[in-house]
Amino acid sequence: MSNSEQILDFKAQLELQDTTFPMLQILNEEGKIVDEDGLKRAGLSDEKLVELFKSMLFARQVDIRSMKLAKQGRMGFFGPHAGQEASQMASSFAFTDEDWLFPGYRDLPQIYAKGWPIWKGLLWSRGHQLGNEYTTDDGKPVNSWFPQIIIGAQYVEAAGVALGLKKRKKDAVAFVYTGDGGSSQGDTYEGINFAGAYKAPLVAFIQNNGYAISTPRSLQSAAPHLAAKGWAAGAPSIVVDGMDAIAMYLASKEARAWAVAGNGPVVIEAITNRLEPHSTAGDDPLRYRTKEDIEAWWKKEPLVRMRNFLTEKGLWDTEKEEAYIAELDAGIDADIKKANNVEKQKISSFIKNTLEVPSQAMAEQIAKFESEGK
Repeated sequence: MSNSEQILDFKAQLELQDTTFPMLQILNEEGKIVDEDGLKRAGLSDEKLVELFKSMLFARQVDIRSMKLAKQGRMGFFGPHAGQEASQMASSFAFTDEDWLFPGYRDLPQIYAKGWPIWKGLLWSRGHQLGNEYTTDDGKPVNSWFPQIIIGAQYVEAAGVALGLKKRKKDAVAFVYTGDGGSSQGDTYEGINFAGAYKAPLVAFIQNNGYAISTPRSLQSAAPHLAAKGWAAGAPSIVVDGMDAIAMYLASKEARAWAVAGNGPVVIEAITNRLEPHSTAGDDPLRYRTKEDIEAWWKKEPLVRMRNFLTEKGLWDTEKEEAYIAELDAGIDADIKKANNVEKQKISSFIKNTLEVPSQAMAEQIAKFESEGK
């Protein structure tokens, strides 16, 4: 084949795209190790493996309790995250307190992992101003942006902070999350492209959970792999089994090391699945996917395979899990009580917190509502 024939062979290009991104997997669906070298490279001790699994159980229990609160009318907006515990918690497990997190609205568990208390997350869902204070219970700052509602906008914000970290010579990175739907947004590519151009330390996650609300992945992009979008920005890009906690940790650990060393951003596409509705705002997943599809993905979910792996190693059992879930529930109960006891937000205080210096019209509104005790 001549040079021109090879270059102009468009069909071959498409076939090459399809085979360029093999998926990183260390722990298969049954909880068996399929990549011993990958397990060694991850470097997780038995204690760390248990700690990682506990963080995933924490995320699942928060999801279960939040869904119950939503059904009782005691929760505001909530994006369920069951099924994404590996792509969320195992990835964030690889980062430090100094690293800056840029979450989407489904990524509250990663903020909690940084020390943000659950009661503030509950207030955030209800629109209370205290829900946007990113500090621990003892007042220490949490290096996290707010859960971004505007799809993909967090990528632009993360790229800017990543450049700032580089200019200040910080030993830290920015790490950011969006979904497969978010990868179609202009902000997502702009953020990756900016970080690539300036070699800013950014680790960008695309949590490919199969659906952008109700739009299936097949209708979102003709690209065989969403990770390929990183290549256009000059960023190394990989595909990872997003149900495999060990693979997600290893990929995140290696990506952070690459980025913090001054090499620029990395894009990680995590193949996962949203096992519940898009949100608690009336979504019914059975209107756009089958019951059989959901059941098939539940069999692949991350807690099952990690639990099987740890049990076989003698590190976990039913008794330990029941005791830990009881401990989690007690903590969540305390956080719910604390959130419920916070003074109801007044209209005047809401307006006060909109701008640092209120406009004349806002000042008049504040005075009016305060005079009415509102």
